[in-house]
Amino acid sequence: MSYVSCALRAAAPRCLAGPWRSPRPFSSATGPTAKKSVPYQKTLKEEGSGSGEPSRPPPSSAEVVVVGGGSLGCQTTYHLAKQGVTNVVLLERDRLTSGTTWHTAGLLWQLRPSDVEVELLAHTRDVVSRDLPAETGLHTGWVENGGLFIASNKQRLDEYKRLMSLGKVYGVESYVLTPSQTKDLYPLMNVDDLYGTLYVPKDGTMDPAGTCSTLARAATARGATIIENCPVTGIQVRADDFGVKRVYAVETAHGTIQTPCVVNCAGVWARALGKLAGVHVPLVGMHHAYVVTERIEGIQNMPNVRDHDASVYLRLQGDALSVGGYESNPIFWEEVSEKFAFGLFDLDWDVFMQHIEGAVHRVPVLEKTGIKSTVCGPESFTADHKPLMGEAPEVRGFFLGCGFNSAGMMLGGGCGKELAHWIIHGRPEKDMYGYDIRQRFHHSLTDNNLWIRERSHESYAKNYSVVFPHDEPLAGRNMRKDPLHEELLQQGCVFQERHGWERPGWFSPRGAAPVLDYDYYGAYGRERHKDYTYNRLLGDEYTFDFPPHHDIIKNECLTCRNALALFDMSYFGKFYLVGPEATKAVNWLFSADVSKAPGSTVYTCMLNKQGGVESDLTVSRISPGDPASPLAPAFEGDGYYLAIGGAVAQHNWSHITSVLQDMKLQCKLLDCSEELGMMSIQGPLSRVVLQEVLDTDLSNEAFPFSTHKITTAAGCAVRAMRLSFVGEMGWELHVPKADCVKVYRAVMQAGARHGITNAGYRAIDSLSIEKGYRHWHADLRPDDTPLEAGLAFTCKLKSSIPFLGREAVEAQKAKGIFRRLVCFTTEEKVPMFGLEAVWRDGKVVGHIRRADFGFAIDKTIAYGYIHDPVGGPVSLDFVKSGSYELERMGVTYPAQAHTKSPFDPDNKRVKGFY
Repeated sequence: MSYVSCALRAAAPRCLAGPWRSPRPFSSATGPTAKKSVPYQKTLKEEGSGSGEPSRPPPSSAEVVVVGGGSLGCQTTYHLAKQGVTNVVLLERDRLTSGTTWHTAGLLWQLRPSDVEVELLAHTRDVVSRDLPAETGLHTGWVENGGLFIASNKQRLDEYKRLMSLGKVYGVESYVLTPSQTKDLYPLMNVDDLYGTLYVPKDGTMDPAGTCSTLARAATARGATIIENCPVTGIQVRADDFGVKRVYAVETAHGTIQTPCVVNCAGVWARALGKLAGVHVPLVGMHHAYVVTERIEGIQNMPNVRDHDASVYLRLQGDALSVGGYESNPIFWEEVSEKFAFGLFDLDWDVFMQHIEGAVHRVPVLEKTGIKSTVCGPESFTADHKPLMGEAPEVRGFFLGCGFNSAGMMLGGGCGKELAHWIIHGRPEKDMYGYDIRQRFHHSLTDNNLWIRERSHESYAKNYSVVFPHDEPLAGRNMRKDPLHEELLQQGCVFQERHGWERPGWFSPRGAAPVLDYDYYGAYGRERHKDYTYNRLLGDEYTFDFPPHHDIIKNECLTCRNALALFDMSYFGKFYLVGPEATKAVNWLFSADVSKAPGSTVYTCMLNKQGGVESDLTVSRISPGDPASPLAPAFEGDGYYLAIGGAVAQHNWSHITSVLQDMKLQCKLLDCSEELGMMSIQGPLSRVVLQEVLDTDLSNEAFPFSTHKITTAAGCAVRAMRLSFVGEMGWELHVPKADCVKVYRAVMQAGARHGITNAGYRAIDSLSIEKGYRHWHADLRPDDTPLEAGLAFTCKLKSSIPFLGREAVEAQKAKGIFRRLVCFTTEEKVPMFGLEAVWRDGKVVGHIRRADFGFAIDKTIAYGYIHDPVGGPVSLDFVKSGSYELERMGVTYPAQAHTKSPFDPDNKRVKGFY
């Protein structure tokens, strides 16, 4: 018999396997022996699986073909059928669950630091514990034994308190326990080093075979077709009359199915399936393992445990435990085998050793407990540890539902429902931006193997790390640098990463803090960077209090408010929409009326059919220009210049492209993001300084707010726009990349005697929330409407011009607004970051989406959507009449609600009136 203590001794002298090669098989001569076997009484494995004839002949056509019979494939098929798509076919190359699902631990934790994920997890729980048993009369294998998160330091306990506050918004029962209370709940646990724990009584576990077989039965009862032993051999893609690639058919070893829609739920094999259609699927395969113990006296009915700081989980398995975790040196599965079904790898004890140590420390009885079996199987992991979902940008009708980072069971129900809605209605019900393949990664990165590998490794290794608000990756950096990167680096710029871009975060007075090549945290025999300044500065951010450089950001903000600051915003997306039908396109795409005379600039939203906000951006009407200049392309017809936040530029590109394709309009969308830099000079002295640099009159009369013109700066042609995202008078300069440094130096030289400073996006975050400006995907998302978000002024409802989402907005206006975005301030100077619960008159009415500290008003500012607990409309009178508190980490703080911006509510400063 193998013992945990034996595993510790055997693993100690071994070498780590390199990330580029398969692990050396463990032999009984060098360490403990334990059979490879999953701990479930029932699996769907059968003799002869994966060979012979399909379980039934493939049909000649289908509305949707789902490929992959694991958790996501079964959940998506079930939800498609439940939403009315009966002609759906699921194809599985072997038997259901045979890839990665069959060996999963099947844990479900209800609380995560994301409101959307809490909702997704809740739906999964409802499906397996309530819906499927009610529909089929079968037990899915759901066990509700609770969950226990372990905190061995203050920061971890603070994170759990944040989760507890969010849980109150969604009715998730949870309790922060003291070490002694934890010992009472879990007598076998060592609590000597604990700060506390978070106990969620209704967490539990799922059985993969039971869940998927029940899903299959429920789906087929609604008309779906499930075919096993039917591998896919090809995807037929055809271009339509406008050159748009679309799915046409799925080829299998047993026949071809004509279909307009394929859903890639192939897990580790999703990348290979994507290649059949010319679609990049940015994920990697890794070995992921746990061991199953022999019987442990007294463990029965104990909750599942996550000890994040030890990077280990303990899953109750009847009268035993499954022990696993996330290590810093995971083994990559280099050659993904097409024939791998119901398979397991040999466990590399050297890699797994750290989990054994953590488990024994937390539950000491494990040291004398036998190991019954090992489970080491393949799992797919992505660059940001989020699933890949939605329609692929390369091919219309090719959807992804893969890359679930070992969370396919727990997220499967919620994501399967959203994916089904996406396929049927063109978009999900919830805000799935964080999972959408079209939006998260720039197209230059999705087939960059080094970037995918580095980022996936870091995401895996940091899976159990505390989620701090301002953390940044160390892997896959310096992929996209703007023209001012080196200039700003030498001036102490601490960069953030967004969509591959390095953008300014804040400026350290201690000098340069370059981002170095990724060192894999010292794994695989690599040497860790020593005296790594950037990493040390990041470490200062690892707090839920104000960071040490809080006063530095304060100085950047107040200099902008009182003098002027220069913001490098070159990472912005910069698109031209031009052509004979460009005006027809913008009238439909944009909620505001942007078809004004050349020289105008309009702030607008783009909506979806449901009236949700897909984007907010500025649109400038332009005249044709010089074909050789990126400042204005040559074109026939009409032209518009779109400036969009760089972190969401890919999302905007995909949304606009899809609408143009569906409408079949004669116009082009051109991307000049790499060709143009962008710097924004903001503050009461911006006019004085820029008048020395720009060859044009900057007076209110000659250059009013919300206009633009091409002029010269330091002898270079630039497009100047009078706009602000910080609530001050200022101008944006859009500059060809070759001239950016020259223009930047000219502005800084002219501003030196006026006290100009560089400022970054941390300052923008503070300044913009202080002024009440929205941040898309923070306080403005696809599941929020302009009326709810206080942006009714961006909708051309007084005109007769139709636009996408207009009918939904008009219907909501007539019916009433039942949730509304509200600004809150607190007198107590306490840091908030979002997810705090909002209490009104003693009842939870919502949660904070976005928060920061406003230095000019010297208060914490927070924005959140609130609702009426009795279901009535949320009027301004309702907002004003309540008494509010914001709950942060279990502590409530009195808050004041505002119906206007607390800073410059009359909007005078942006117009130059000080």
